[in-house]
Amino acid sequence: MRVVMTGDYPYPLPRISGGRRPKRFPSAAGQRVHDWLAKGLGELGHEVLYCLSGDVTGEPPKGVTVTRDLADGDILHTYAMRSPDVVAEWRRRGKPWVESCHVDPRPRGVEPDDRWIFVSRTLAESCGRQRFVLNGIDPSEYVYSETKGDYVLFLSSMDAAMNKGLDLALAAAALAGIKIIVAGTGTTEESIAAAERLCGEFGATYLGDVQGDEKAELLAGARALLLPTRLNDACPLVILEALVSGTPVIASGNGACPELVTGDVGFICGGEEELAVAIGRAGEIDPAACREKALRDYHYLRMAGDYVREYRAEMFTKTPFRASFQ
Repeated sequence: MRVVMTGDYPYPLPRISGGRRPKRFPSAAGQRVHDWLAKGLGELGHEVLYCLSGDVTGEPPKGVTVTRDLADGDILHTYAMRSPDVVAEWRRRGKPWVESCHVDPRPRGVEPDDRWIFVSRTLAESCGRQRFVLNGIDPSEYVYSETKGDYVLFLSSMDAAMNKGLDLALAAAALAGIKIIVAGTGTTEESIAAAERLCGEFGATYLGDVQGDEKAELLAGARALLLPTRLNDACPLVILEALVSGTPVIASGNGACPELVTGDVGFICGGEEELAVAIGRAGEIDPAACREKALRDYHYLRMAGDYVREYRAEMFTKTPFRASFQ
């Protein structure tokens, strides 16, 4: 089929570390997921017309054409709550479409549409829906290592650092007596400076934005990834990135964390004391089990196949259904 995808970012997304400089897309998680989806659809034999407003500086993968114009195709796949003009044009054409929902819409006072596909079961059910496809990643962009360094890692947009539990991660690492590295930038200098000050109070290392090989090595070398989020996180990409690197995840019970982090690849914890205990037990988790789960459950080709089933449901049955996977 001919799948039209849209976005307001460049292609490919930069993979050069930016340090403490602000960025428009601090994590670019949703954008990267859609890049991998386009790649996966092409590999499955579909034609992808990727309509982006940013600069094109690289060659897209086989089956993918990057363009600035809204092309015509069999179905449109865009972002929920971010592309009303695109959806309006597609409706005018009388063509089917779906939208990926990467964040909880309830704090924004937005009612989900039947064409929304949530990026986790947790997010879908919290909004009274059933339609979802878990995110996937490209393992070729990461490094797998069974050898771990003497540090834990917190990786997030600094705009949301406190909601993601930065303070809890810092306190837990201090309680466990282990070095913690904090990485990520924000959209403003103020959010970056606030995170850096908090890291300084705990004697933590703050790196700012990390991308590409630097990010891959940092994830692979960590004893564990800490994500004690307070949010109804949809499907945190950093969890998938850690697991494919062979790194266990220590997370809170909020959002999709319990859906993604099973007992064989990490720990679901409450406060800082539980987090600290889990840090001490991180060595019990087999890196190979983390990698195996990521390749089985969070591969971009699995994601692309699940979306193809959703496209067909929209095009031919008009009946939303849950993507089938375990």
